[in-house]
Amino acid sequence: MPGKRIDTFEQLIAWQKARNLAREIDKMTKEPPFARDFALAGQLQRSAVSVMANIAEGFERNRLAEFHQFLSVAKSSCGERRSHVYVALDVGYVTKSEFERVHKLAEEVGRVVGGIATVS
Repeated sequence: MPGKRIDTFEQLIAWQKARNLAREIDKMTKEPPFARDFALAGQLQRSAVSVMANIAEGFERNRLAEFHQFLSVAKSSCGERRSHVYVALDVGYVTKSEFERVHKLAEEVGRVVGGIATVS
């Protein structure tokens, strides 16, 4: 709805999509054989949580320039996450279809976060 005021970070579509992706990453990394690779699973989980956290922290700063800075960090974490998912595919932790589903979600989150940064 155009002109609708956003009062909390939870109302941001970007944060909602990042939250959904973090849930998907969490489920994926808890399944064998991925679950046994604590280092890669941890990196992927941290990058997923980082996106949500940076959107929220930037929003709560109440300064547009700082919000943009935090959105930039969030977007870069989306790239980090996509890169980690390639590693998971390459070492056989995820199937091609799992990879494609999560990669597509990560790209979508990156586009939405990038879109906020350009229109804010």
